[in-house]
Amino acid sequence: MRLLYVIATWLLFVALFPALALMRKTRGGLAQRFGFFTLPATSAPTLWFHGASAGDLLALAPMMERLRRRLPEARIVVSTMTNTGHLMATERLKDVVDVVLYAPWDTWFSTRRAVAAVKPALLVLEYTEVWPNFIRAAKRAGAKVALTNGRFSARHLGRYRALFSLIENPLHDIDLFLMREADEAGRALELGAPPQRVRVTGNTKFDALVSLVEAPEDPALRSALGLRAGAPVLIAGSTHEGEEAMLLAAWQQLRERFPTLTLVLAPRYLERAERVTQLVRDAGWPVARRSKGNAEGAPVVVLDSIGELARAYRLATLVFVGGSFTSRGGQNILEPAAQGKPVLFGPNMDNFRDSVAVLVGRGGIQVNDVTHLVRVLSDLLARPESVQSLGELAQQAVRQVSGASDRNVEALSELLR
Repeated sequence: MRLLYVIATWLLFVALFPALALMRKTRGGLAQRFGFFTLPATSAPTLWFHGASAGDLLALAPMMERLRRRLPEARIVVSTMTNTGHLMATERLKDVVDVVLYAPWDTWFSTRRAVAAVKPALLVLEYTEVWPNFIRAAKRAGAKVALTNGRFSARHLGRYRALFSLIENPLHDIDLFLMREADEAGRALELGAPPQRVRVTGNTKFDALVSLVEAPEDPALRSALGLRAGAPVLIAGSTHEGEEAMLLAAWQQLRERFPTLTLVLAPRYLERAERVTQLVRDAGWPVARRSKGNAEGAPVVVLDSIGELARAYRLATLVFVGGSFTSRGGQNILEPAAQGKPVLFGPNMDNFRDSVAVLVGRGGIQVNDVTHLVRVLSDLLARPESVQSLGELAQQAVRQVSGASDRNVEALSELLR
């Protein structure tokens, strides 16, 4: 049955490779993706952390920091699927991580070459990164394998079950499941995870946010965005296709009552920045891009830089987080909350239900549609004292849910021993 998956992944990879090689997100590091690289020999244990994107790696960062203190001699390797993830890890995790790689394609030869080069004692996968060939290669090489912040969507449970019935279940090769919440642990058990290996430890992304609580305002970023002191700012973070038009329409309505309100649009994928900029121009509004500065004080700014959204949230009056008016299932609503900002988001938050549970009623407001969004924003902008109190509630809520990283590190240390 495993042979069936090996053959199928090769056929699928051959069919998809031309597109993967051209896509901006995945065209970098082709040699590494095929497993063609070498690392210096070391007698210290190698801990390999894998997260698909920049956000996944940031969620892993608190665990890596704690393991670095606990095992200072260990070599820490991180891998990611995307170019932005690779860039972020190289720049922001350089004090914790020894090696940053592009993850191997999940084919038989690529995964085995990569594992042979890294020689991990421990492979830590994030969220739903269950890649059967990758996991099997690590196990055959003698590594322990753990899944952290584990998540199996109820919506996709049937797909997982169908796939695992056709191949040898890869969950049997995972030594430890550290799940975000009890419902997701239950789904892991439904899919065949051995019960004695499943624990509920929480979500480490909450810990990654604690450092933002006391982060100071960035005056250079304020200047680059052209934000005037005292003027209200609405930041729409991690927006997806179609959402910018909705938010621009909402902002235009709000400007009639609040003429100094500035809108900052931060598309989730930077390659969309030019399209978003053109959308604003077509609507007849002056627009600036962070990369070029906003010396003219345009009322709409597109944040087209990597790794600055978290700091930009500190400059906001109110925040809307995207991916929630689309089928994407939401984006990270706790990042602005950690900095004391009220957070609004749409109805589709399937991938961040735990975050919604933390924030709703405590500085987080879920809206049904754009009309509802305009009504809530208008009410809040008219009552600055409510904005401040909601922001304080949101920040407090984030503080109260930290601690998963310590629990996970203890469990991983036990696994290594």
